[in-house]
Amino acid sequence: TRSEDDDSKIGYLEDKTVPSGSTCPTFAACTLWVNNERWEGVPFILKCGKALNEQKTEIRVQFQDVPGNVFKDAPRNKLVIRVQPNEAVYMKMTNKLPGLSMDTVISELDLSYNRRFSDLKIPDAYEALILDVLKGDHSNFVRDDELDAAWKIFTPLYIKLIMKKIAPQPYAYGTRGPPGIEEFVSKYGFKRPTQEYNWPEHKINKL
Repeated sequence: TRSEDDDSKIGYLEDKTVPSGSTCPTFAACTLWVNNERWEGVPFILKCGKALNEQKTEIRVQFQDVPGNVFKDAPRNKLVIRVQPNEAVYMKMTNKLPGLSMDTVISELDLSYNRRFSDLKIPDAYEALILDVLKGDHSNFVRDDELDAAWKIFTPLYIKLIMKKIAPQPYAYGTRGPPGIEEFVSKYGFKRPTQEYNWPEHKINKL
């Protein structure tokens, strides 16, 4: 639907070029499990969508609460691998503030490529892939069996959505997605941080 903050940002169904009554999904979320001993019981929550509050591609690992944690309601630690924009690997950690108080603060262990390697040209994703094509290197490409497995999982679901004409849940332009997404991810153990976090400005010495 139309943005709550900017009337110029219209929703998908408000676009005059979109057929009336279209049920084309612009947001999807699902939870998958890997059937092996290492990942037993670990939910993999996949989300993607258009016209969200942020445009990014990342893997976000949220660790479980620490048993017997003396810091009540402390945010969970996270490991984030950001593919785009601005490639980075960082870990958000809850630490006790130095001193006699028992207050906590979120800090980070951060490897941001554009700051750490500011003097180097970091190729875009497709630049690297095109070079791999020319070199005949398949290591960064999806294999046929991976594609087959993905289609076997999602094709039956897609057909069911079409046959039953299930309408997607609406959401406003510039939000996290449909209102039901918070309930969906919390059902699988994800916790939204209770503390606000702002990235500090760092002055990184050049290599």
